[in-house]
Amino acid sequence: MNTVVRLPERSEVNVNDTWDLTLLFPNDDAWEKAFAEFESKIDGYGQFKGKLAESAQTLAACLKFDGELERLGERLGNYAFLKMAEDQTNGDYQKLMGRLQSVATKAGEAGSYIRPEIMAIDDALMETFLAAPEMELYQLMMERLTRYKKFTLSEKEEQLLAMQGEMAGATDRIFRQLHDADLKFGTLEDEDGNETELSPSTFSQFLVSPNREVRKKAFHQFYEQFTGHKNSLAAILAGSIQKDVYYARARGYDSALHSALYADNVPQSVYDNLIGAVRKNLPALYKYYDLRKRKMGLDDIHHYDTYVPILSDIEIEHTWDQAVEVVCQSLAPLGDEYVSVLKKGLAGRWCDRYPNAGKQSGAFSAGCFDSEPYILMNYKPKVLNDVFTLTHEAGHSMHSHYSVKHQPFEYYSYTIFVAEVASTFNEQLLTRHMLDQATDDRLKAYLINNEIDSIRGTIIRQTMFAEFEKLTHQMCENGQPLTVDTFQEVYGQLLADYFGPEFSIDEELPLECLRIPHFYRAFYVYKYATGLSASIALSQRVLGGGKAELDDYLSFLKGGCSKHPLDLLRDAGVDLEQPEPVDTALQRFADLVDQLDKLL
Repeated sequence: MNTVVRLPERSEVNVNDTWDLTLLFPNDDAWEKAFAEFESKIDGYGQFKGKLAESAQTLAACLKFDGELERLGERLGNYAFLKMAEDQTNGDYQKLMGRLQSVATKAGEAGSYIRPEIMAIDDALMETFLAAPEMELYQLMMERLTRYKKFTLSEKEEQLLAMQGEMAGATDRIFRQLHDADLKFGTLEDEDGNETELSPSTFSQFLVSPNREVRKKAFHQFYEQFTGHKNSLAAILAGSIQKDVYYARARGYDSALHSALYADNVPQSVYDNLIGAVRKNLPALYKYYDLRKRKMGLDDIHHYDTYVPILSDIEIEHTWDQAVEVVCQSLAPLGDEYVSVLKKGLAGRWCDRYPNAGKQSGAFSAGCFDSEPYILMNYKPKVLNDVFTLTHEAGHSMHSHYSVKHQPFEYYSYTIFVAEVASTFNEQLLTRHMLDQATDDRLKAYLINNEIDSIRGTIIRQTMFAEFEKLTHQMCENGQPLTVDTFQEVYGQLLADYFGPEFSIDEELPLECLRIPHFYRAFYVYKYATGLSASIALSQRVLGGGKAELDDYLSFLKGGCSKHPLDLLRDAGVDLEQPEPVDTALQRFADLVDQLDKLL
């Protein structure tokens, strides 16, 4: 008789396999008390309104008040978000998050005068303010704020935009609820005859099955739900894109992409050069797909054939403890302090480890200034990629650890742009360590295959996503309709371009664009690609260097957002405004494909 494997309910999960959120708040009652304090303080914004130009002391007092309220709100939000991620069918924490978002919108409304009042301060007067000792902490903040003068609206207009805060997040929330909680994908028999629940978090497990029929059936069964809900999903995605375009236009940016890049001070040439470089190097990807097809003995190659290891008979299984050990061993070049802090966290309760019913799919690192750098995983011992996911998220968490330790609250929160460097840097070290430990050519081939797929997934695939985001936002800006058909047309052409003429694209695959969570928080994914490109260069620099190179990298981790991201990376030893990092990464991809062909 076949075994039916179902995800446990949240209440059935071993507490030692979950994160310890009591460090944020001991319980929901403590959260409620802090929430009441947060709400009661909002009226405090009124004491500064209309007075910011009076003196440096008044301006500093307002910024201090705003920072303290933001810090409390961050802590409240972190707790509510993490509790909701544990089980998205639990309405209690959806209510907590909803209440907080509502009150946070009121706080944003109440403080919406701050930016326009600061922008209205005469430059000469601001210079005298910045010379006052009370303003020392806020000098960098003011410098960055004044960059936005031309994109800041009147006080009334800023208030209206602030009032839209809760509404602006609706498309992302709707997608997550539909994708992670409401869509039901049924069960599927795996290669061992076990009936297993198919879900967004287990889909990847089926795609690495050595049995092609299992992979094929999982693919088509999974996409049945997206086919059945394609109109709703397309409407949600269109709404998300329209929101981005609306806010960019309201503030006077050239485009939604310009708005997204401006915060990091990243020129659009970085984005466009990435797409150009990847497109130029697509023949190496086509060569890899041909290699896959030949070595796997396939007559044709489909999307569901691209994640299973070519040597699928090699199994590398890691229990959680084994995964923690190998991750920490691989990160030894980063020093004893880095490794000891991380090992304590991963062996302890930084992480929510395994899948459960209703749990948010995927993985993330999410802490705040007053918490541990928590990690959500959906760890599966038989999926090697999950070990790489663990070191990836650990990279984020250690970045947070160092930033909190070395920066004040105002400058600890690093941007996503640099975050993806710290995470993929760890993946590079793990790959190097596992290759060094490999005992035969087949195992080396397996690991090289895994690195190829990592570069393919992180640089090439994410660049395809980035191009889709650019094209669809441009369509919206040009007044072109965003419908199921137009989404499928744009994404279908990208699939044809990026997968090549010899690849078999299934009829459902163009619907993939409706299920990518990042598309509902646009212009994020290109940072994965630039991040891995930078991390390949930096990891080679650290491994091939000495104390100075390691200190440069650790200083980068400690930097938070104390500089613009491109400047932080230049100080660490890589310049992403130049083409070399991306070209080097893609050349490495081509070299690895050649190595794999010879080994197999």
